[in-house]
Amino acid sequence: MTSPSLKDTKSGILLMVIAIFCFAAMDAAAKGLIARYPVPQVIWARFAGQVLIVALLLGPRLPQMLRTQWPVLHLVRSACQLGAIACFFSALPYIGLAEATALGDLNPVLITLGAALFLGERLGPRRLAGVIAALIGALIIIRPGLSVFTPAALLPLAAAVFYSINALLTRRLGPHETAWTPMILAALFGMAVTSLSLPFVWVPVPMADWPQFALIGLLGTVAQLALIRAFTLAEAGSVAPFAYVGLIFATGWGYILYDEVPDLPTIIGALVIVLAGLYVWHRETRVHGASKSL
Repeated sequence: MTSPSLKDTKSGILLMVIAIFCFAAMDAAAKGLIARYPVPQVIWARFAGQVLIVALLLGPRLPQMLRTQWPVLHLVRSACQLGAIACFFSALPYIGLAEATALGDLNPVLITLGAALFLGERLGPRRLAGVIAALIGALIIIRPGLSVFTPAALLPLAAAVFYSINALLTRRLGPHETAWTPMILAALFGMAVTSLSLPFVWVPVPMADWPQFALIGLLGTVAQLALIRAFTLAEAGSVAPFAYVGLIFATGWGYILYDEVPDLPTIIGALVIVLAGLYVWHRETRVHGASKSL
């Protein structure tokens, strides 16, 4: 795989920031819906909206975009995307947006760890130190053994693992396929799986709430398209750390919509996670730059 140009890297970073903004807004909207509707119903709306929007945009090209040479990779990627969303949404009734996002922000470090374990990249002591530091930051936030701990705090950690696998597979598939293929396949998979639960959990939706359901579908679609393009244009290690702007967005939405203010341990733990991720990114870019100069 050839190294991306500076222009592609900058475009990838911009798309990553757009994706994270849309994800944070989607999570904020979903938190309000999950207070009144079952989680599977909200997740179904998110994927159903993406299916509808992508199908309308593709039109007669839709059958062509459903074909792929890597069906197994797409199946795993789709399952991981569904897992990430299900875990994160399930945590929102119990913990704040900022706390959930901070724990989910382990993913840039996990992507580095995953690349070492599954893509054959070397896991040196500095990379390992970054991974350990990020885990310490997560422990500061969830505070296991204390009264503030809730098992729901483990859900964003699981979401981070699923997201990291999804990101690695996106980077693997990106150079070989258009972004529309993973968009429609993942959305169809998510809608199909969550549809199985609807007869058992469906709550009637008044007209006043349908715009909010439609909004999470729209935001999720824009976010996924921007995310796929970001990982297609630029290396995962270059764009992944910019997911940390989600902490700012999530804190803002949590305060504006739900009067949530993160406590001091959450802020400290989030800073530890961010610094660990930025340290790993700094090491990756230095090593990458040095290898180019040889």
